[in-house]
Amino acid sequence: MANFVRRAACNFLNVGSRNFSVSAPRHAKVSVLGAAGGIGQPLSLLLKQSTLISELALYDVANTVGVAADLSHIESAAQVKGYVGDSQLEECLQGSKIVIIPAGVPRKPGMTRDDLFNINAGIAMSLSEAASKVCPDAMMCIISNPVNSTVPIASEVYKKNGVFDPRKLFGVTTLDVVRANTFISELKGTPVTQTQCPVIGGHAGVTILPLLSQVEPSCNFTDEEREALTVRIQNAGTEVVDAKAGGGSATLSMAYAGARFAFALLQAMNGAKNVVECSFVESDVTELQFFSTPLLLGPNGIEENLGMGTLIDYEQEGLEKMKPELSGSIAKGIKFANQ
Repeated sequence: MANFVRRAACNFLNVGSRNFSVSAPRHAKVSVLGAAGGIGQPLSLLLKQSTLISELALYDVANTVGVAADLSHIESAAQVKGYVGDSQLEECLQGSKIVIIPAGVPRKPGMTRDDLFNINAGIAMSLSEAASKVCPDAMMCIISNPVNSTVPIASEVYKKNGVFDPRKLFGVTTLDVVRANTFISELKGTPVTQTQCPVIGGHAGVTILPLLSQVEPSCNFTDEEREALTVRIQNAGTEVVDAKAGGGSATLSMAYAGARFAFALLQAMNGAKNVVECSFVESDVTELQFFSTPLLLGPNGIEENLGMGTLIDYEQEGLEKMKPELSGSIAKGIKFANQ
């Protein structure tokens, strides 16, 4: 398959304005839960620039009023309001068309995404609970790690409340695609804005599988290059954690990737065609209940799961290698949600 990962929203300043033809664009309310954090603030800054967002609702346990005041001075149309604490969460979510959750603690040196589970799992569950009751039809985009577990948690919450729509629940794995495109461009000299590499599986370590055989424009890789590039993409989060030396995790690049995915959804919701992004969703592509593959997006979320295409032997081996870990992470999330 061609054009697995289409650049739906690389131009942040003009996103959604003239990229497609619709009679009346629908300007959406977007809620960011965890908006005062290291990902939430730059993510909200990027979202504020979208011409397809009429209202930006920022929620966190503290400091969102200040963040909202700061962003409100920017000369773009979206109105911004901050909400603080549990008592204001439902008001924040009311009328939302897209909900993005970057809330949670960041990874520190020596920590794995699994180490974050006990804290972030509870956060993801409580926020999903609120969203499932207040705005059950909204697109739910989960950034909070470990995504391989937090997305199954949200799924279980929505199912319990009788409002689960598999077309509208997304684990944001876009950063893996962004990194793959960047690293390939650096290695092979391809134009970075035209380099497109699908990334399948999950969103942690070995569960991240870039399909280098399907890169566009087509590139040839030696076995050594393929191995080194795959491992670097899989461990890129640790690369940033180590480089920040205790000062945080990948916040700015994650904010960019989260905004890119949100812009893709907004464009698809407004009638744009051929909007394709990878995301960790409920899936029947493999025997695993959740799996990331390229998705064709539309007005109601996922229009079609485009699958994996044809894998070369190296990628097939990587697929089999990831399955035990990914299966365990999914099961862990489901168990947590049903305790």
